[in-house]
Amino acid sequence: MNEVKVNIFSIVGQKDCTLPEDGDKVHKTIQKILKEDKKASISFLNVQKLTTAFLNNAIGKLYGEFDETKIKNSLSVQDLSDSGKARFKRVTTNAKNYFKNPDKMKESIKEILGEDDE
Repeated sequence: MNEVKVNIFSIVGQKDCTLPEDGDKVHKTIQKILKEDKKASISFLNVQKLTTAFLNNAIGKLYGEFDETKIKNSLSVQDLSDSGKARFKRVTTNAKNYFKNPDKMKESIKEILGEDDE
């Protein structure tokens, strides 16, 4: 399986990876690589700010499109700070839980926020 280097800084064009729209750009790149049955080596070199909103769109959405085993076997991450690693883990854990049972997660969110269907 071929490995493709994904340089987040090059895709986003700046050191701050905070916007969901920038996460979408990264997502499209990774999605294409996985659809071609290649591995994605994701580098966060030169990235100084990283938000969960960015990671949700860049990485989290993959769990709704690909099998968890495929993602685990096809993605590797480099050059991520300790706080970045914590955010990455939180996003992937939440995405796995959400896509296993999206209706249950939506109900839980409604309950937490005190919303009803009216």
